[in-house]
Amino acid sequence: MQYGDYVGNVTRLAVELANTGTLDQHGELVAAFFAEHDITAPPDGDFGALPDLVRAALAQSVDGEAPDAAHQLLRAYPPEMHLSDHDGLGAWHVHFSRNGTPPERWLGQLVAAELALLAAGDPAVTLGRCAAAGCGRYFVDQSRNRTRRFCSNACASRTTVAAYRARTAKNTEGPGND
Repeated sequence: MQYGDYVGNVTRLAVELANTGTLDQHGELVAAFFAEHDITAPPDGDFGALPDLVRAALAQSVDGEAPDAAHQLLRAYPPEMHLSDHDGLGAWHVHFSRNGTPPERWLGQLVAAELALLAAGDPAVTLGRCAAAGCGRYFVDQSRNRTRRFCSNACASRTTVAAYRARTAKNTEGPGND
């Protein structure tokens, strides 16, 4: 398992949890990730106060503020670091929580450790907040040059169309067009 892939997966879970309060968007992927670690997701999808804490930690990370929420996450969900070779391929890697842990605690430990690494400047993953007006969703930027601005193609397209319409309206309302 590659470190960047693992960190990216955990960060995507954190982003989805912050954006939606659940992990439903990538249902099959999340189910596989949970199953791989012997975790049963809560049937109602309720992760308690975790989504709000994660949202605050992501905001502080993206805004370059002091990582107070990441500290809160670390206190509430202290990671249990250990080496794992759960895939049996001899590819040892660091885990932040034990398999079989209750779901909120397991996810909290993973996310707390990852957001602490991001706050400390871990270069494997870059976070962003959507630049589209009225969106504000978070995303993981793993583009080659780390310059992604939007959470989705839909937000990028809406922004481009709005800018075009604003330019067109300005040009048709200009001098000599009355």
